[in-house]
Amino acid sequence: MSSLLFSDLASRASVDGADAPRELFSKPASRLGDERSALRNGLLAAEASIDPKYFYDAQGCVLFSAICELAEYYPTRLERHIFDTYREDIQACLPSNLQWIDLGCGDCLKSQRWLSTLPAQRYVGIDIAEEWLQQSVDVLRNRFPAIDCMAVTADFTRDLSLQEALGDVDDLPPVFFYPGSSIGNFARPRAISLLASIRRHLGEHGRLLISVDLRKDPQVMEAAYDDAIGVTAAFNKNILRAANRELGSDFHPEHFEHRAIFDDAASRIEMQLIARHKHDVDLGEGARRQFQAGEIIVTEHSYKYTPEHFGDLLAGAGLSVDRMWTDERGWFGVFLARA
Repeated sequence: MSSLLFSDLASRASVDGADAPRELFSKPASRLGDERSALRNGLLAAEASIDPKYFYDAQGCVLFSAICELAEYYPTRLERHIFDTYREDIQACLPSNLQWIDLGCGDCLKSQRWLSTLPAQRYVGIDIAEEWLQQSVDVLRNRFPAIDCMAVTADFTRDLSLQEALGDVDDLPPVFFYPGSSIGNFARPRAISLLASIRRHLGEHGRLLISVDLRKDPQVMEAAYDDAIGVTAAFNKNILRAANRELGSDFHPEHFEHRAIFDDAASRIEMQLIARHKHDVDLGEGARRQFQAGEIIVTEHSYKYTPEHFGDLLAGAGLSVDRMWTDERGWFGVFLARA
């Protein structure tokens, strides 16, 4: 609450001799079948699940933007507070003449605030929601015409490979920007794999600026994922519409209810969709599943860390912590790491 194939990248050519803004697109046609099979298999598993990347279709992106403004959803406010309070301090720790790599950039608003003051030569926005990404990066191009802006439509969480997009990291050290505590969506092995793939792109002077939701009162955490007016519930149920588009399935979101619980032993929030009654769902390609009343589809895990445990996670990926910034209550952390 967030599979690359960059072997076939298309760049927009220069127009009338001028360098047009570049757009890089992954074209994973050969893997679409694999993605659909993985989605279908997750729904057929004994413990049904849907990868949270399917949250972020056009409607899901709008709903998530609304979630970020909710009273219960503290991560956005605390992250903004940390960035605003320590912006100069953070910026002083970053390389000059950098390229800003925005992972899961969404509406790009967080990066807009940074690009206003950073010595950035290039911006690379990466997101799975292509239409939203293009609109957002177009806004950046208009606002920052001196910055070379790229849009990469991809699921960067699968196999990060950006050599063609980044170019020479010695001349333009990359700063990977991964806000929103999205690293919490991954269990430790997959989180380490993603962080290690980022490390391989950093070079000597590159950095990772990453936000993390820290452990706190479970009631505070659960409320952030189950707001009083039901925006998060709508966001969670919308993933079933995304599944219908991908699989040709016939989920009815109203047949499920939303729940979010904190698993203390695993140190994670679990978002669930719970079947209201017994019913069958056509999953496409001849596959069907009968959901019993009370049966659960897991749609997201969001791991919460102590500062020490997150430092250990970074170390497991070959990264070391340069600095950490947090709010006054220690609810949320921003880490700067290097290879």
